[in-house]
Amino acid sequence: MNHTMRLLYDHLPARLRSVAASTHGYSLRRWRYGRDTELLVERSLESDRWTHQQWMAWHADRLSRILRRAATCVPFYRSFWQTGRRQGNPDSWRRLENWPILEKEPVRQDPGSFVATGCRPDRLHLEHTSGTTGTPLNLWQSRDMLRCWYALFEARCRRWYGVSRGDRWAMLGGQVVTPVGRRRPPFWVWNAALNQLYMSNYHLAADCIPHYLEALRRYRIVHLLGYTSSLHALAREAIRLGRDDLRMKVAVANGEPVYEYQRRAIGAAFHCPVRETYGMAEKVAAASECEHGRLHVWPEAGWIEVLENGRPVEPGSSGDLVITGLLNLEMPLVRYRVGDRGRLARPGTSCPCGRSLPLLLSLDGRTDDVLQTRDGRRVPQMDPCFKDDLPIREAQVVQETLENLRILYVPARGFNATHRQAMIEHYRARMGEVQVILEEVPQVPRGANGKFQAVVCKLSR
Repeated sequence: MNHTMRLLYDHLPARLRSVAASTHGYSLRRWRYGRDTELLVERSLESDRWTHQQWMAWHADRLSRILRRAATCVPFYRSFWQTGRRQGNPDSWRRLENWPILEKEPVRQDPGSFVATGCRPDRLHLEHTSGTTGTPLNLWQSRDMLRCWYALFEARCRRWYGVSRGDRWAMLGGQVVTPVGRRRPPFWVWNAALNQLYMSNYHLAADCIPHYLEALRRYRIVHLLGYTSSLHALAREAIRLGRDDLRMKVAVANGEPVYEYQRRAIGAAFHCPVRETYGMAEKVAAASECEHGRLHVWPEAGWIEVLENGRPVEPGSSGDLVITGLLNLEMPLVRYRVGDRGRLARPGTSCPCGRSLPLLLSLDGRTDDVLQTRDGRRVPQMDPCFKDDLPIREAQVVQETLENLRILYVPARGFNATHRQAMIEHYRARMGEVQVILEEVPQVPRGANGKFQAVVCKLSR
């Protein structure tokens, strides 16, 4: 939304803001869903139980098609493979390991060079995202690609959990639906096209949350989707107020890790299971949690490599997630470093749920969440003390120099000096002799799109 449209929208009455949201929603619905959606959903659910051999055959065929398309039709990659030093082996592009790792910056700087020749951007859907860092990223996606993606979403983020797109649902998202400085509701819009109550992350303050809770009741919401920290903020206040009338079928957490204390609170507040999901705007990978608490990868979305210093790690070991998207033929991204770290199970590992989809053992934070020590170590998984069951509502560790860490934290009832010392020891045990500065705050500042970031490393790489 450009500046002029933003000003016009902000001055609309609440009812007309919902009309504007619904109008946009009808456009999105035409892109995302069609007459073949139900068939695509059924096929996705059937493939949940494909054998490992079936998936390997499918991946080999799809990956070959994507690599050929990228090497011959995409300007960025075509230029790479046509340089003189690669002409001695004209077929080297056929092997994925011969491709360079793609960082985000080239895509940000010249997104058009990743669009296949012959594709008209004006006939594609433009996904404009600020991403985790707030730096803009433009992505073009076709109608066919989007319908495949949202069929997967319908199958594995709804049908698994007993809901459908026909149910009334609420999304806590990063769009500003009413001016941030406004303190009177509504802090949401009703998108009739998608049966969606879209609620802004930017007004989740203690004095505003009761209005959110009442809106969930008034709009008869059946399931929730949002950042984990946003769902937890609602849950905390619902419990504090003794609201026992907000009963959902499922709360789907995305965009952030789910800690056990958050899962317990969200589940208790809304009387439902909490399911973790993983994905990104580029739509090159996704995973969703089954009823046995395991994250299953969506193999159709992308081929995932786990690398450390550019080399594959053993199954079960942590590394950078480098992904080749398999859905987007119009703007293929090959060996794209998404900025997350994680661990994959050994191929063929089974799950009690009976689904044969690959298992994502853990998400270990962002690659830029890794802290650095004076002796040259890089320390991942420094989530601030949540796993120690300290009475803390939320916390964030910020590293600005090698010599000190600043910890922003919101204390819960019962927090005392002993807990402060435990926090200091927690970080010194992992980082060595660093100065740990504790700073009590009413709320940890949010990043782009209102997303909570547990670790912020400001050191240059």
